[in-house]
Amino acid sequence: MSEFKLEGVFPALITPFKKDESIDEEAFRSLISYVMPHVNGIVPCGTTGEFVYLDFEERKRLIDIAVEEIKDGRYVVAGTGACSTKHAIELTKYAKDAGADASLVVSPYYLNPADKGHYEHFYQIAKNTDFPIIMYNIPQCTGSFLPRRVIEDLANIDNIVGLKDSSGNLTFTLEVLEKVRDKINVVIGHDEVVLPALAAGCKGMILASAQVFPDVWQELFSAVKEGNLERAQELQMKVQKLARIFCRYGGAVPVKAALRMMGLKMGRTRKPIREGGVIIHEDREEIRVELEKLGKIESAPFEFSVPDIPIKSRFEDVGIAKEDIQGSGLLLGTASSGEGKEQVHVDLVMGEKSSPLGKAFAVQLTHPRHGHEALTTILEPNLTVRPSTLIVPGIELKNLRQANMIYGPTQSAVAKVIVDNIEQGTITNEMVKNYLMIIKIHVPPNALDRQLLYENNYQAVDSALKKALSGSSGGD
Repeated sequence: MSEFKLEGVFPALITPFKKDESIDEEAFRSLISYVMPHVNGIVPCGTTGEFVYLDFEERKRLIDIAVEEIKDGRYVVAGTGACSTKHAIELTKYAKDAGADASLVVSPYYLNPADKGHYEHFYQIAKNTDFPIIMYNIPQCTGSFLPRRVIEDLANIDNIVGLKDSSGNLTFTLEVLEKVRDKINVVIGHDEVVLPALAAGCKGMILASAQVFPDVWQELFSAVKEGNLERAQELQMKVQKLARIFCRYGGAVPVKAALRMMGLKMGRTRKPIREGGVIIHEDREEIRVELEKLGKIESAPFEFSVPDIPIKSRFEDVGIAKEDIQGSGLLLGTASSGEGKEQVHVDLVMGEKSSPLGKAFAVQLTHPRHGHEALTTILEPNLTVRPSTLIVPGIELKNLRQANMIYGPTQSAVAKVIVDNIEQGTITNEMVKNYLMIIKIHVPPNALDRQLLYENNYQAVDSALKKALSGSSGGD
């Protein structure tokens, strides 16, 4: 056997398919080249690689390519799991002869055996191959946990060298570590709980997301080894949303979507799995936003500019002409906050329900304008704020990603400003009962940081509101 060591960062590679669903070998090689600088090894033909949709010859070919492409002492851990022990032995023998360093063997699935059957399955593979074997627990796909007592017994077999636990159940992971950490290496296979698993004693990770941002996981792994928990926490939180999306939507589909956004053409999934039936457009845009935050893709350039017309003329698109404002007692306020992608500009109009604002308010609700749909401000589900307030996007919304930004942190910020000003007495009880507000908010379409966007919205809206109530609009 080779001097294989299950430790570090291993991406669970996707399998690229062409339009006719044949394997795109060139794309697979390019993916391996992309991850190579940041990983300790690669894992072809795993769950993320859609191994259940591959025939034996295709799996063998992928193993061959992985062995051909691996460099600099990194490892190939070949996915050789199968429903039957016979087939798993055949594939594991092939992986050994092909030059792989170890095999990842999933617990038997579909017809789930009893504990004795689980033990016998792995025992026979180990006995008949004399090759490093990594057990693989993924109950969300196999339908059952690989029993802890079975893992404990199998850990005594010389060439069973590790366990990949993808359950996401840290209670189970820690129970296994308690029993076998001095015998085999345990690695985590669930992207959302990498840090706590490493802190508990796991020796590394085999992850779908490790082919999207392997550099981040490698830095986190090093931080844990060095005892820099603060940096490790920062890195886990940095990728937590993407990790969650990848785990919740089944690895292959969202990972392929992410890689395509990054310019790596990895094709689609094999039928019956289809991207459109797994992740919705909003989630796809969330993936794009998170990749931009990580610097994996560039956001489209956009120059943010404050409206250069007098404030009294800035509400004509919501149905309030300059002439309607003059002499109607409407209060106006404008303010900006922040810089760069998260800069926010606010134009606010406030007045009695009987004023021209009342009609404009009703029109915005009943006849929404495409790309500038008004949103009622709520403090929490089914609890609208008073004075009743509409948020209107000042910049046309062209996709769900933009809508997600303005209708998320923006709505929360506006609601909090109103509540705080009521508590401060800035907004009087009479205004609460008899006034309305329309707030036009300009948010750059390439905004990324939700928390910063919330803070800038709060500051801008609060400033504009106080200017309006003081009679100093802040604009011409």
